[in-house]
Amino acid sequence: MPHFDKNTNILETLLRERADTYLIIGNSSDADLYYATEFLAADPFSYMQTKQSKELLLVSSMELGRARNESRITNILTLEDCDFRKKVKETGDSSRAYAECLAGILQNEGVRTICVPYDFPYYTAQVLKENGFSIISTKSPFKTIRAVKAKEEVSLVRGVQKACEKAMENAIDLIRNAEIRDDVLYSDDKALTSETVRYEIEKTLLEYGCEADSTIVAGGEGSSNPHWAGEGKLSANDPIVIDIFPRHKVHRYHADMTRTVLKGEASEKLVSMYEAVKAAQEAAFKVLKSGVLASEVHTAVCDEFRKRGYNVGTTEGFMHSTGHGVGIEIHELPAVSTLDVTLEAGNIITIEPGLYYPEIGGIRLEDMVVVTENGYENLTNFPKEFVL
Repeated sequence: MPHFDKNTNILETLLRERADTYLIIGNSSDADLYYATEFLAADPFSYMQTKQSKELLLVSSMELGRARNESRITNILTLEDCDFRKKVKETGDSSRAYAECLAGILQNEGVRTICVPYDFPYYTAQVLKENGFSIISTKSPFKTIRAVKAKEEVSLVRGVQKACEKAMENAIDLIRNAEIRDDVLYSDDKALTSETVRYEIEKTLLEYGCEADSTIVAGGEGSSNPHWAGEGKLSANDPIVIDIFPRHKVHRYHADMTRTVLKGEASEKLVSMYEAVKAAQEAAFKVLKSGVLASEVHTAVCDEFRKRGYNVGTTEGFMHSTGHGVGIEIHELPAVSTLDVTLEAGNIITIEPGLYYPEIGGIRLEDMVVVTENGYENLTNFPKEFVL
């Protein structure tokens, strides 16, 4: 991750919990750990921040050089500094030895009460308790901090979105240029499949230094399942939901966008559904700004659907939240749903209403925006075109 000034101060949480330090143990999959340290490793490593705002990083010896070069943390200790190998021999248990190393560091820092996230390793907590520490499990302060993006973070997401839009363009061009034979789409004399379109998307993203898992290219009635990835031949006259949520391979920030397209002729029901989804998205945009409750944005979407006669909150129709935060994680705070969460300038969120009926299929449109004081900036510049 490129280094830039950002908020990593969690003193308010430590004071509220009456704790001496906040401790995370994780690896490359832990977004909070990466945000706090700007360091990645496949094997577990640890980060702590004391109430004196001192930050420490504990890594293996083989990761020391990388940690010094890549991490924003300057106080770096290795397991060898803590006699890890000796502790392994004494205990016969590497997990216990690791916890004993942490105990020694915490004792040296004068820590007695430790604040940890909800998913903190249970066994490690037990060993620390045996060493006389008090453990308090709390909601991660970094999840809340990460919800408001610095301008540099917005710029990173904007760059990933450009890659996302190029991948979407190439995917839709494949469908647009396909021939229709017996209601099946063909490209280069081969039936066009979800897998073929998904391959084109992933190939394009790689060219832009990005990657994506579980990209959705879902056609026909199966598109009524919002998270079905899609498989097999794509048919004419059916909706095709394309949802791309790539991550940059270096700085790891995401983007997110969905478009629904159809090659051939759309039924009146599908056209009405598409118009309703587009109108619901516009209804959300009209109320979107800093200081507004996320639930108000969600309500605007639901009201628009109800006004047009569509189901809301059931097993068909509009069945999910209006959106979610996007950043180092594809789904992060704030959620745009029924919760009364106040939106803040700097939140990057999706607005993605959809309608889903098993006998017809699904329609979803998703734009990604950054909330501003007086409204929002749409980071998505890709057109909305249904019938190709």
